[in-house]
Amino acid sequence: MNTTHDDLLVAVREGRTAELPTLLGPLDRDRRKALLAGLKELRGELRAAGWARWQERDLMNPALLVAGAGCHTGAAAAAAWLGARDLRSWRQLPTDLLLDVLADRDPKWLGDLAHRLAARSATAEQDYPLISALVRLAGCPMPTTDGCVEGWAAAVGASRAPLATALREDPYATALVPRLFETAEPVRALAGRCDPDHPHHWPAALAALAEDGHVDRAALLDGCTARLLRGGKPAQLKPYQAVLQGLRPTGAEEGERAADWIALTADAPSPVAGQAQQTLARLAAAGRLTPRLLAEMSAAALFRPEKKLVRAQLVLLGKELRRDPSAAPELLPVLGDAFGHPDTDIQERALNLAAAHLTDDPALRAALADQAPLLSPAHRGRAAELFGASATGAEDTEPYQEILPPPPVPVPVAPAPETVAETVELVAALVNSRTVNLDEFERALDGLVRHSHRDRAALAEALGPALAGRWWLDPEDSRYYTTSVQLPGLEQVAAAVLGARPAREVHPPHVSRRSDCHHTGLRLAHHARLTEAARRITDRPLPFLLATPTAQTGSLDPEVLVARLAEYHRLGESPAPADFAQALLRVRRDPAAVPGAAALGTPEGDRLAAWLGRGGEGAPVTRRVAPAMGYRYTEEPERIVLDTGARPEVLRDFPNPFRELARPRDAAERCWDSGDDLALIAVLPEDRETLSAWWLPALTACAVHGGRGGAAVLPRLAAAGGPAGPALHLVIAVGLGARHPEDRLTAVDALLTLAARGELDGVRLGTDLAELLGLGTVKSNRLADSLRTAAATGAHATTWAVLAAALPALLTGTGTGTGTGTGTGVGTGELLALAADCVEQSGAASPEPAGLAAAAAGNGRSRLVTQSARLHEALRRNRRAADARAVPRT
Repeated sequence: MNTTHDDLLVAVREGRTAELPTLLGPLDRDRRKALLAGLKELRGELRAAGWARWQERDLMNPALLVAGAGCHTGAAAAAAWLGARDLRSWRQLPTDLLLDVLADRDPKWLGDLAHRLAARSATAEQDYPLISALVRLAGCPMPTTDGCVEGWAAAVGASRAPLATALREDPYATALVPRLFETAEPVRALAGRCDPDHPHHWPAALAALAEDGHVDRAALLDGCTARLLRGGKPAQLKPYQAVLQGLRPTGAEEGERAADWIALTADAPSPVAGQAQQTLARLAAAGRLTPRLLAEMSAAALFRPEKKLVRAQLVLLGKELRRDPSAAPELLPVLGDAFGHPDTDIQERALNLAAAHLTDDPALRAALADQAPLLSPAHRGRAAELFGASATGAEDTEPYQEILPPPPVPVPVAPAPETVAETVELVAALVNSRTVNLDEFERALDGLVRHSHRDRAALAEALGPALAGRWWLDPEDSRYYTTSVQLPGLEQVAAAVLGARPAREVHPPHVSRRSDCHHTGLRLAHHARLTEAARRITDRPLPFLLATPTAQTGSLDPEVLVARLAEYHRLGESPAPADFAQALLRVRRDPAAVPGAAALGTPEGDRLAAWLGRGGEGAPVTRRVAPAMGYRYTEEPERIVLDTGARPEVLRDFPNPFRELARPRDAAERCWDSGDDLALIAVLPEDRETLSAWWLPALTACAVHGGRGGAAVLPRLAAAGGPAGPALHLVIAVGLGARHPEDRLTAVDALLTLAARGELDGVRLGTDLAELLGLGTVKSNRLADSLRTAAATGAHATTWAVLAAALPALLTGTGTGTGTGTGTGVGTGELLALAADCVEQSGAASPEPAGLAAAAAGNGRSRLVTQSARLHEALRRNRRAADARAVPRT
């Protein structure tokens, strides 16, 4: 067959991939080299067209791939062609066709190509079928890159034969099985099936291979322990644990790796550390663990925060001390590591163990006495009896000092850019950025307005090249630019500067109008200000914007606003309605600025003076408990909701888009919109009570439904202006019970911010928490985690003030959701333990919460009873100390 250059290019253009091996076969090296130039030209044509010709690209790419592979004479160039992202089209490589066009190559060349493909981390796994076929043809060793291992594991696991059989028959298993434990990321196939009886269960298959000697058993054991020592998430390490369990190491094999088990006990995630701890316990029971190694292991395990692991280690120490009392001098000193554990029950266990096995050795007693001051004050008296008076430590005569973060200081917003070049640079950076800071956005917006007023032509001349790649400047695409397809953010104003007007006016603008979502009103107000600025640029440019904030929270200094209005009056300008409305919503309500506003003698000055008085008060917020709602699969419990009332001044005097912010709003069942919440808060930065009421549903979803990220607004709300009233305290309370730790952490930040500003009402927050616990919105274990984090920063007195208000409902049963009146709600003991910690640390001498004495007098040794007794005793001890300090010396 006499194939021409054009025949083959036509076949590629028509996507006739299957014909290419026949067409390429007769071509010699020079003709293929000439054809390659045409293929590269065609590839460049497709790349330049972008997605406009995606159907042609989809048709031609497989043919281009095969033809290019057949025409390249160098292995490196061929590998680069086969791995090119623009030629892959989300498809598997046509392996059979590629092998046909490469069949005449030298085996060494084919092996080189296989190893080069294997070295491409982005595509090696997907290309494993081709790589393995090339290796087979070349007779070279199989590459062992991470991608190859992933591809090989997936291919072997797809066999119809049982996995163990497939591995025995696979020629590359010996080389690749050890690499399963060495890849940078865990091999996905290992975790694919969890049932040990499944024929394709990897851990069971590897154990079978080790049993019949097909793979080295010691290599598997070493590979598993090495991979576990590297660490990772528990789910990632679980397959390697399963392999280790499937191998069933002998006592000798476990003893050889004792140092590895100790290291895992110290640093591995809890499931892996627990498995290593059990292995070491078996070694100790068999006499294979020396007291020195057991002491080393105990020092690591007792330092961990997980109570289960610490308790298990104390049990193990007790067994060994009973078996070998002579080991006490070596083992008992490590109990000091448990004296400082946050859980006082563990402290008590460690103290009891020391008491049971203590000897007359003065050095041993001195070593334990040195660590005894780490114990809770409730246990120091017994420690002094056991180890000597020095065990109580030096008395702390310094008064307790609460450690709180410094109050947030408003960060000022920099002035608008002075020059056109600065403005263009800032606008271009923001337009091409995925995240936009409020201060940068406002500076850029004000810069566009100011320089349009001074010299719009000069601004447009500089701005055009900087935004040349935007779609709305393309004549072909600009027809889609209408007010129903709004340009995001600054682009709407920049388009006005450049004269890129919408193709047609469509109303209303593309903003959701669901009345039950707070995003609606905030987005409408934000959009109205941008639209007004863009329109005024083309009609009558403003000299500058009134509403540009002076602080990065979005707030506006009232004296600055008075000065801006005075400058407008001097220039004979009238404020733009939306801009002035936003300025009023942002201005800090300082009565000291009222005389200056009234002295302006303008209608806007009079409105500002009235707004700084009673006119600017936020919307009234009403609290109620919404009934439980049953859904198809779950039942949502009762929950607290907040309704907001009307703001007559806004409804009467503000432009239409802003009136959505002032209408009465029932609490939303769900938030149906999304957006940059932190930027939207800047629409009402001086009304955090209203914002808190609107954001409560999102916070409740984080606590009840496991939503993620809804609490990110809490630190911003806490740092905003306006009263810190019941709504703000309620959303922080709900955030403290969020499901995900990162959301709880932001709620703690908000709590500490309020405390640092002197705005935290501990009684109100604690009462809210008790009600939320009773409704089931907040779970006590999550709350304990949040408040423990707050206390750990040094805010013990603040945390106790909150707990003191919440505990009465818990201790009497009204906050547990059980209705039993027994105070036995899950997690109550954790909250009592935290309360006792805070009282001991802060020296609080406040009256004890209602129900505490009854709980402390209860029977048994439950955590609720022991921690109630500890808190009861701590408060009584602090009151005695306070009374002693109050008695005047004679």
